[in-house]
Amino acid sequence: MKRVKSGHFVAYILKCSDGALYAGYTNDLEKRIKTHNLGKGSKCLRGRLPVKLAWHQDYKYLRCAMKKEAAIKRLKKKQKEKLILKYEKCNKDFF
Repeated sequence: MKRVKSGHFVAYILKCSDGALYAGYTNDLEKRIKTHNLGKGSKCLRGRLPVKLAWHQDYKYLRCAMKKEAAIKRLKKKQKEKLILKYEKCNKDFF
């Protein structure tokens, strides 16, 4: 039987300095964004720093966060932007 990793996991979208969007997942969002901005995260972001959080969603299970990241990566940029806009409207007090 497979072990299910549970805890606190996050799927996220970062907006790069050049306007590109990057999707990922982590168990520590604040630390992961800092790591990216230090140039020690994903290699594809190193020339696009700094990055800022554009969207995130919390999950109890790692597999769910991974599935959401994969689904986001399949979206076209316009679809990702629509997701971000909807998120911003729902969380307008935090932006």
